[in-house]
Amino acid sequence: MESLTKRTQGRDLRAFWLLAPTMVVLAVVIAYPVLRAVYLSFQADAGLNEATGRFESGGFAGFKHYLMWLTGDCGTGAGSCPDGNLGSDFWQAVAITFFFAVTTVAIEVLLGLWMATVMNRTFVGRSFLRASVLIPWAIPTAVTAKLWFFIFADNGIANKMLGTDIAWTTDPWASRFAVIIADVWKTTPFMALLILAGLQLIPSDVYEAARVDGASKWKQFVHITLPLVKPALMVAVLFRTLDVLRMYDLPAILSGTSGATPTSTVSILVVAEMRNSNFNSASALSTLVFLMIFAVAFLMVKFLGANVVRTQEEQRKGVR
Repeated sequence: MESLTKRTQGRDLRAFWLLAPTMVVLAVVIAYPVLRAVYLSFQADAGLNEATGRFESGGFAGFKHYLMWLTGDCGTGAGSCPDGNLGSDFWQAVAITFFFAVTTVAIEVLLGLWMATVMNRTFVGRSFLRASVLIPWAIPTAVTAKLWFFIFADNGIANKMLGTDIAWTTDPWASRFAVIIADVWKTTPFMALLILAGLQLIPSDVYEAARVDGASKWKQFVHITLPLVKPALMVAVLFRTLDVLRMYDLPAILSGTSGATPTSTVSILVVAEMRNSNFNSASALSTLVFLMIFAVAFLMVKFLGANVVRTQEEQRKGVR
């Protein structure tokens, strides 16, 4: 009995030493930047003191930066940030970010589920179709944004095909729909492939039994496909939602990075603040973005079942 206990302890120690390098790397790569950003968010930005006329290196600022972003307080109370100051654009950027997240993910789920259902069938050329579907996803986002920028130009293909004169990159709602179209075109294949992986785990015997019982295609889809593909579908929704919440390059290339454009997301706001040399204020905004994404991920895992760790077998058994 004692020898068995010693062997077990030895295995535990070996497992610890095997995992230790990975944990150290994760701490350096993930934990340090987050903690550093939190520290800088409580420091004042260096700049010219208007009262003394001297350049000051900063110092402890408390919650000044957080109040600026959350309440629009630029020094004289909530809502005191003038138009053109990025502090007054925070909540608009949050609304635009969540608008993109909800709209694009909803469209991608519908299109991805349809594409995955088609690719899951047996037909000639299925392998070629699966490979070709990956092309939009494989193209770098910056290249994709530039391609769609030319398509949505004033004299681009979109206006010529529709016979219109829409300002796709400057009009508030047209530019937002342009970002949605470009993002859906690029990332729907990713959604489809994740859902396809879930569909391929469903046993064919289940469908055969349903057909013997006289279940229609629609009933098979509603009562068999959707419940069994839900784990993979929720994971796909989780990944894509978190991806959209940090979106930067697509709207930045299509509409600009000034921070006041109709497609400015919170990530664009962070970069715009850094370009204004307000690095500590940008760190506070980065911390808020991190907390926002963490909260969304927690809620999706907690209430929607988008648990990457839980196995599909546990999902089928209804383990909570």
